[in-house]
Amino acid sequence: MNRDLDKLQPYPFQKLARLFGEVTPNAAMKPISLHIGEPKHDTPAFIKDALIAGLGGLANYPTTIGSDALRKAIADWLARRYGIPAPDAKSQVLPVNGSREALFAFAQAVIDRSRKDPAVVCPNPFYQIYEGAALLAGATPYFLNTLPEDDYALNFAQLPEETWQRTQLIYVCSPGNPNGRVMPLAEWKTLFEMSDRYGFVIAADECYSEIYFGDARPLGALQAAQQLGRGDYKNLVVFSSLSKRSNVPGLRSGFVAGDAKIMEKFALYRTYHGCAMNPAVQAATIAAWNDEAHVAENRRLYAEKFAKVITLLAPVLPVTKPDAGFYLWIRTPIADTAFAQQLYRDYNVSVLPGSFLAREAHGVNPGANFIRLALVAKLDETLEAARRIAEFAQKL
Repeated sequence: MNRDLDKLQPYPFQKLARLFGEVTPNAAMKPISLHIGEPKHDTPAFIKDALIAGLGGLANYPTTIGSDALRKAIADWLARRYGIPAPDAKSQVLPVNGSREALFAFAQAVIDRSRKDPAVVCPNPFYQIYEGAALLAGATPYFLNTLPEDDYALNFAQLPEETWQRTQLIYVCSPGNPNGRVMPLAEWKTLFEMSDRYGFVIAADECYSEIYFGDARPLGALQAAQQLGRGDYKNLVVFSSLSKRSNVPGLRSGFVAGDAKIMEKFALYRTYHGCAMNPAVQAATIAAWNDEAHVAENRRLYAEKFAKVITLLAPVLPVTKPDAGFYLWIRTPIADTAFAQQLYRDYNVSVLPGSFLAREAHGVNPGANFIRLALVAKLDETLEAARRIAEFAQKL
């Protein structure tokens, strides 16, 4: 067996199951889950209809690169959404079976094991796929702590020159998980300059890009590159998904786009990886990327929940609205694990301890004494959970 498998740590939800297994939840209250970022809003009917209408495609083997129509729909959406020239649909766009699958596979294609001690840099807290991808690609993950005192910015000075010289890949997430921060243009400029200096590839995870408030549309990586005169997207690949945007996590549909040279090699890898998108899923995906009305309604539902939940929690917890995304990242008055466990025991509400989303780095676990709330459930259920959390916090 691959010995690198032994380096993988338990997933956050495995840790949470063990933590909750030590107590018995209050059976007098209906269980409410806010711990996992799984969209719960209804899937639009037109996407289901397109999926059904595309079932005839099951009689054919799909190609790794997807249909011309699918790649064009994605390229056109990128142009509309970010106000950029449409990427070349043949060389700069590739459909994938959800951003999670692609984020993992990308490291396997990018990392050059022949170079000594390859490094992969990740934000901390982080999406654990980044770390697992690095380890199974034969690289060592290094972490940049994103801290409230730095407005959760990437502090590149946390890593020494020697580490940056070995870095082949950096994962960034904007809007961020769990803090919801959107990277500004100045931060992208610094990151692009470092990529030029050290030669590493940037994997920009943008799966939360379409959940924002009002007209504050998050800046995208391709958009930032265009604004900084980097129209070739050198060493930049973005990852996006329909799961959160269109409430179709079970569809497993997303895309990658960016540097044509990297995309060519990644497509070659995926040809052997055997992960072509189901033709019916391709049909539903085209329909989803071509419609914005359902996305606007999705944002409206989240905005309503955020406004009401924050009103309920603000008197007892230091809660603020994020730039984007559907998470609240809240500092706890007691240890995050104790807060989550006692809340589950007494009020049957599950939230995720922040320390489970992070690693100790630079002398601290940056997720410690925080909890992550995923405001994904329907409005009534989410508000009931917020009322219970407020009552629990008031007693601490």
